[in-house]
Amino acid sequence: MKQAIQERFILDVLEHYTPVESYYRLVKTIDTDPEFDTKRATKKLRRYVESHDHAIRLKAEIMVDHFHEQVLALRKIDGQARAMVVTSGIERAIQYYHAISDYLEERKSPYRAIVAFSGEHEYAGAPVTEAKLNGFPSNDIAERIQQDPYRFLICADKFQTGYDEPLLHTMYVDKMLSGVKAVQTLSRLNRAHPKKHDVFVLDFMNDVDLIEASFAPYYRTTVLAEETDPNKLHDLQAELDGYQVYSQEEVDALVERYLSGEDRDRLDPILDGCVAVYLDELDEDGQVAFKGSAKAFLRTYGFLSSVLPYTNAGWEKLSIFLNFLVSKLPAPVEEDFSRGILEAIDMDSYRVEKQAAHAIQLPDEDAEIAPVPAGRAGGRPEPELDRLSSILQSFNDHFGNIEWSDADRIERLITVDIPERVKADAAYRNAQAQPDEQNARIEHDKALMRVMTAVMKDDTELFKQFADNDSFRRWMTDTIFRLTYDGPAA
Repeated sequence: MKQAIQERFILDVLEHYTPVESYYRLVKTIDTDPEFDTKRATKKLRRYVESHDHAIRLKAEIMVDHFHEQVLALRKIDGQARAMVVTSGIERAIQYYHAISDYLEERKSPYRAIVAFSGEHEYAGAPVTEAKLNGFPSNDIAERIQQDPYRFLICADKFQTGYDEPLLHTMYVDKMLSGVKAVQTLSRLNRAHPKKHDVFVLDFMNDVDLIEASFAPYYRTTVLAEETDPNKLHDLQAELDGYQVYSQEEVDALVERYLSGEDRDRLDPILDGCVAVYLDELDEDGQVAFKGSAKAFLRTYGFLSSVLPYTNAGWEKLSIFLNFLVSKLPAPVEEDFSRGILEAIDMDSYRVEKQAAHAIQLPDEDAEIAPVPAGRAGGRPEPELDRLSSILQSFNDHFGNIEWSDADRIERLITVDIPERVKADAAYRNAQAQPDEQNARIEHDKALMRVMTAVMKDDTELFKQFADNDSFRRWMTDTIFRLTYDGPAA
């Protein structure tokens, strides 16, 4: 990677890497204080907050505003720059597609977004596909994004590896990335173009240290720490055979039908019989162990068979068979000790804050990466139970590490944040330049209402007081006018 960057075959995607911190506060909406599994609950809470319609809309506005003001306005790639939005799943991608499309329309932007995901997905009670949302066939996406009015490519897994588009300049990341996945995803930006001199990453989910650790092994010379042992395949096959979920006759029969080009309905009866054995004969631990070993076999054989001239027909047959079987094996039924937590909480506040841009300096030294793991993953962890109030306190401490005291927040909003936003309003600034205080007051009140409508998304309590309490609204309006009105410009 280092040599390719120095010789300008590719661009350095980490030169302008900017993380975005999310701050939010969750509150308990029930009187009781039940116990939940802390790890699962925290994951659900983070997913709930980051996929909340308000959070998606706020981040969509940041993306669109940044792209217009910092990419298009600066004529990146001679005004031809495109952006990719990396999301954590299909539903999130569709949410972003609608939020970004709506905001582009509100901005009266001439540009549009494209969404990319596989298959058909139910959203808002109706089945949707990327073709239905985009208005053109899926095969046209790569070509359409090169043409106006399309400038945003919103992805759920698709286009994150192997996609080669030199016009990609900016990436907005809202998905946890690490290791080689982080390298593959961010490297979609590194394709050279005669008029492409830099790239930019705005990351809502990952931090500088994680991304640096992911890229470091691939920066200079990368060697394999040790070889992947082919003998592990013998051990894994013996372990899988021992569970007696399938027989050799079933493996042979399925592979013969598959290679003969028979339809899937001729393969499923064999697989369904094996699934029945898996469910009836294995306990939960056995199911976890069998499925883990099957995945390890597929992973190891897939790697070794791509680099070594294998002649073991048995392994090839088992690989074909397991590829079909694993996808049909249901996950072991586990008791979810975090069930119900989302019905017991609500989001009180949310905001995002862009951090300073970082030029991540990778270590200039050779690195080792581990071989493909041939063993299966361990068993299921025991749940760690804690009270809801304690889980929320820990969550807010970790993800809301700014001062959330109501009195302090309201005071800052009224005396600093809101006046600054009102003062920045263009119509109000123009009115202040004229020798007419009454007209300036009218424009001030309009600007304040616009700001308060935006504040409603972050602080419903303050907006409710402003909207419903006449005396409070008059006092607040007078206060902010005094803080912002400077009289006519000299």
